[in-house]
Amino acid sequence: MTKTWPSIFLLILLSSFVLSTGCSEDPAHIYIGKQGADPADGTREAPFKLFSQALDHARSLKAEQSKKEIILHVLPGEYQLEESLLIGPKLSGLKIIGEDAGLVTLSGAKKLNLQWKQDSTGIYSAALAEDRQFDQFIVNGSPQILARYPNFDENGGDWQGHAADALSPERVQSWKNPKGGFFHAMHRGRWGGFHYEITGVSEEGEVEWTGGFQNNRPSAPHEKFRMVENIFEELDSPGEWFYDQEAGMLYFWPQEGMELDHSTFEIARLDDLIQIVGTEENPVRNIEVEGITFKYTRRTFMKEYEQLLRSDWSIYRGAALFVEGAEHCRITACEFTDLGGNVIMVSGYNRNITISKNHIHDSGASAISFVGKASAVRSPSFTYTEYVPLSEMDTVSGPQTNEYPKNCLADNNLIYRIGRLEKQAAGVQIAMAMDITVSHNSIYDVPRAGINIGDGTWGGHVISYNDVFNTVMETGDHGSFNSWGRDRFWHPNRGVMDSLTTARRSMVAWDAIRTTTINNNRFRCDHGWDIDLDDGSSNYHIYNNLCLNGGIKLREGFDRLVENNIMINNGFHPHVWFANSEDVFKNNIVMTTHQDVRLKGWGKEVDQNFFTNEEALIVTQAKGVDASSSYFEAEFADPKSLNYTLPADSEPIKQGFNNFPMNEFGVQLPALKKIAKTPEVPAIEAGMQGGIQASNTILWKGMKLKSIETMAEQSASGLREIAGVLVMKVMDRQAQSLQLKENDVILKVADHKINTIEDLQALDWKAIESSKGEITVMRNQVETTLKLK
Repeated sequence: MTKTWPSIFLLILLSSFVLSTGCSEDPAHIYIGKQGADPADGTREAPFKLFSQALDHARSLKAEQSKKEIILHVLPGEYQLEESLLIGPKLSGLKIIGEDAGLVTLSGAKKLNLQWKQDSTGIYSAALAEDRQFDQFIVNGSPQILARYPNFDENGGDWQGHAADALSPERVQSWKNPKGGFFHAMHRGRWGGFHYEITGVSEEGEVEWTGGFQNNRPSAPHEKFRMVENIFEELDSPGEWFYDQEAGMLYFWPQEGMELDHSTFEIARLDDLIQIVGTEENPVRNIEVEGITFKYTRRTFMKEYEQLLRSDWSIYRGAALFVEGAEHCRITACEFTDLGGNVIMVSGYNRNITISKNHIHDSGASAISFVGKASAVRSPSFTYTEYVPLSEMDTVSGPQTNEYPKNCLADNNLIYRIGRLEKQAAGVQIAMAMDITVSHNSIYDVPRAGINIGDGTWGGHVISYNDVFNTVMETGDHGSFNSWGRDRFWHPNRGVMDSLTTARRSMVAWDAIRTTTINNNRFRCDHGWDIDLDDGSSNYHIYNNLCLNGGIKLREGFDRLVENNIMINNGFHPHVWFANSEDVFKNNIVMTTHQDVRLKGWGKEVDQNFFTNEEALIVTQAKGVDASSSYFEAEFADPKSLNYTLPADSEPIKQGFNNFPMNEFGVQLPALKKIAKTPEVPAIEAGMQGGIQASNTILWKGMKLKSIETMAEQSASGLREIAGVLVMKVMDRQAQSLQLKENDVILKVADHKINTIEDLQALDWKAIESSKGEITVMRNQVETTLKLK
């Protein structure tokens, strides 16, 4: 039968498709199994025993036919890797598929055969055959506790137990040789944490250390939230262990009932398990990893870190599964657990990487990270106080190279209990990237943000249908969703930044060139804001979000549209806005007054909102906004089931508010949805909260002052705690001898800590001025010392 022209045309199209995807019609199948054959040919009947054999065979097949698709079938079993698997461009088109879901494990650990001896204290010891670098000890498949103070307590808060006396002289004196121990401490403002390795003890009995580079906002260690580990003398409770590297001796206090003669012992010795690495010029393409459990990597908090522009983040650019220089790759239906550092990182040049249907939990740092390279950023700055002068600045919009992730997807992942050690961590982290979609993920039980965007470069992200709660559990001044935007227009001196953005408004779009959308998510933050757009965050569209506790905060930034959101027991937090921000807040349901802090203007439009508290509406209208907004009696469909749909005849619906789905938040994959938590149902309160009220202010020494009283005021001033006195206005010459400026926060006078106005007024000012004492203030989020004239 003669082929018709349409049939020939279809064949041509099909051939073109095959060529474009780089795949032949018949893939090659390679098998690897724990009971591998010898000799092996990679068939199901005679599988390879080692991954190195299987990958070498795959490379030989690729050498013969480079476009050949290869499926590597991993038969059930646990595979303890001698080294991480490196997948380069020559293996493009490779699929690594675990057969029988949940029965295939890649492990960075190695089994040990130990001969235990017990001493009089009940502690067991065993010699290791060789010196090993490890910091996870696993017994019967469960990681044990590295000797620490205070002892591990799952409900003990930061680091599952913290103590102010972790480095007290008495405790340090009890340590014979603490070298190699670790000291962990929160940032003084609880903006993440720091980690140090102990190098010795001085003659004065003070601990010496190296480290503290893991956070991009330097501070002294927090005086209360601290913990030490890997010190022999702290091995004092069941489940703890210690390894004396010099002597090659492992010490262990087993849990009650554990039979060491019938137990298995492992140590984690790899930092990563799979690296998919190519370059922009020669990328790895079409790699798929599916149906595999990843376990047991070493902790990486003392590895080399790099600053992520001017966000609060520094990171170790590595992960258990690391992807760089790749296109059209997929990581799906895998489980990641008990990993020491980052879980999945998409680094530098990457296009169309999909991370979906994964179960990620109980790991040391961040879950999923999309992080570009600073080489792609025009005129980058890397610390809070750093700034490239306008005269030296590259003023072209957008990136200058392609070394960043673009068009990538994190979808339908279940993420919880991450950041178990590193507290500057997130369920999903985005920095120096473009067009990243984060959808239908359930993220909870995390120490800081569930989803974090570190900068405005280059936007276009879509954050939708996620369920994010139990966040900011061990830190502060943050949100379930958090972002920064300290881009080229941003300057640490607010006065300079006002001048820059007034003279050249177009600067704000040089980096945030695409609008980032946050829509149809459910957020709950009990220790901050549900949605927190911090310093400089610009060019956002926020709509159809259900905020269950913390409300929505917009700090200094530009061009944000916030509409059709529901805020339970809270409302709107505009902080330190620009006069020309062009922000819009409309058509939202709120339950409190707008909690504004130090605005220079109310943006383009703040109106047509719906208040469930009439007094809150009246107080808000007195601020000069919301003239057309209204009060209504809130009647939601079923708040006890987290359904806040409004009836069709309610006033908001009549006036243009649109109901949005209440059952599509978070992971939708049935197997993961079945085990995923949902947020606690809030009890609806009818109360009203406000911003700065005139009744809270005083006139003193030619200034208008007020005590710092709320988390909002703390955040707006960049303070480490809710304490200090805000200078609202300097009105006459009486204040000149104090050298104070508007928006300074007085923290200390001479040696006196200032928490409230009463502390300030109680001082002997004649004595202080005659002695020419000093005043410590927070100015532009930097502590500054002023000498009295």
